[in-house]
Amino acid sequence: MVDSSLALQGVSFSLPDGRTLFSHLDIVLDRQPTALVGRNGVGKSVLARILAGQLSPTSGRRLASGVVHYLPQQIHAGAGDNLASVAGVRTVLDALTRIEHGSVDEADFERVGERWNIRQQLQELLRDVGLGERSPEYPADALSGGELTRLALAGAWLAQADFLILDEPSNHLDRRQRQALWRQLRQWSGGLLVVSHDRELLGQMQRIIELSPGGLRSYGGDYRFYRQLRDQERAQAVAGLERVKQQRRHSEQQLQALQDRQRRQQSHANRQARQANQAPILLGGARQRSEQTAGRQQRLQLQQREQLDLAVREAARQLPDTVELALFAPQPASAAQRHVAELEQVVLAYGQGARPPLDLVLRGCQRIGVTGANGSGKSSLLKLLAGDVAPASGQCRVQVACRRLDQQLAELDPLLTPLQALQAANPPADPALLRGRLSLLGLPAATVETPLGRLSGGERLKTAMACVLYAEQTPQLLLLDEPSNHLDLDALEALEQMLRQYPGALMVVSHDAVFLDQLALDTRLHLEVDQWQLSPW
Repeated sequence: MVDSSLALQGVSFSLPDGRTLFSHLDIVLDRQPTALVGRNGVGKSVLARILAGQLSPTSGRRLASGVVHYLPQQIHAGAGDNLASVAGVRTVLDALTRIEHGSVDEADFERVGERWNIRQQLQELLRDVGLGERSPEYPADALSGGELTRLALAGAWLAQADFLILDEPSNHLDRRQRQALWRQLRQWSGGLLVVSHDRELLGQMQRIIELSPGGLRSYGGDYRFYRQLRDQERAQAVAGLERVKQQRRHSEQQLQALQDRQRRQQSHANRQARQANQAPILLGGARQRSEQTAGRQQRLQLQQREQLDLAVREAARQLPDTVELALFAPQPASAAQRHVAELEQVVLAYGQGARPPLDLVLRGCQRIGVTGANGSGKSSLLKLLAGDVAPASGQCRVQVACRRLDQQLAELDPLLTPLQALQAANPPADPALLRGRLSLLGLPAATVETPLGRLSGGERLKTAMACVLYAEQTPQLLLLDEPSNHLDLDALEALEQMLRQYPGALMVVSHDAVFLDQLALDTRLHLEVDQWQLSPW
């Protein structure tokens, strides 16, 4: 492994529609474990792809030493992809196979290099991620999102890279797999950049860089240090802005007092002139000298006010990206003692294993956190309650309006804009009100008119969340499947605050322990292959 480093000099990037995503960015990355954070849609994934050499900047340049391996946020498996493709070793494996069948092509030997044991390494990798019974040629599009993520992550360790760039690597990983990821990252000795909003993962980093419309800001230390320093900076910036605003108000008061005094003096001088017996030429000269003095004083005051206006604008520019995000909790009819849903001897059609049937009564204000390994049936349980699937056996009765947030956001039409999607969920609502709700989620005017297929994962999730919360029929039961995936830190905190205030019944599936602990849950439903565990939170 060589001494790896990555750098950007004066890098700018513009979108196809001409909008500038970011400009004049300078950054140097070394082996210090670093995280990149920022609001959804600000350009973190684009910046990561530029650093990885997969995307060219509009201007500026990228400097790199060593081999860089990039893991995208979304792992897509095409029709022709197999397990070796997702692991990133298909080219090497195919070249090795050709050599074993007699190829003497120099290009094949270059592709293999020193990796003559790649087939054994891949088989060990597949066993490590729970796919040991499948061959490298197994079609990748048959894997779940969690399996694809685990396989692609494992492939990153096999890549023999000098620098890793991982975009939201903990999404779709269950608790055990996340802990394994933490251990692997601690053991990694090369360069590392992680794009993430996972607060546990951010706590493993030694440096955090924030991307905002104002550019890049580097913070030494982990997530806790970053939040403390950022909060201090914001408080100081707000105090500085209030200070110059106060100075401007004082200056305006002085200018108003000066103008009032000059009007009184002028009125008094006019009265004296009418009563005095002075020559007109003397009176005119006195009036002219008085007006010149007053005008000079007023010009000085106006110049001072212009300087203070400039100071206010500069102080406002120094404010960090402090747009407040807000979600409004639906307010269903009170149903504290009411049974909103009941499961009787339910066996799920998927993920059932040898698990006994489930009996569960969900009260009107009960708050359940659903945990368990990938494939244990958590998403299937939410689909069952939402009426999207039927049980293999047993009965499921839901007595109230409910809304489900799909982990894959499958209900979002990529051709619709966020505003159109929200209008479809709530046709009678005033479009101006819906625009305001989307704006409070951090989706500005240009974004709400952009097709969803061109937006970031976080922006699409915010849209889906708005469609669930602000639907025409107020939900009395919220079913949320991995709602924290892709959300930026500010949106995550806004979601946590909203869910704490939500008075209806709540069932949320998540592997994010920090997120779940913020929701004031009262019940844990833990799913295993062979059992259910229902306990107080």
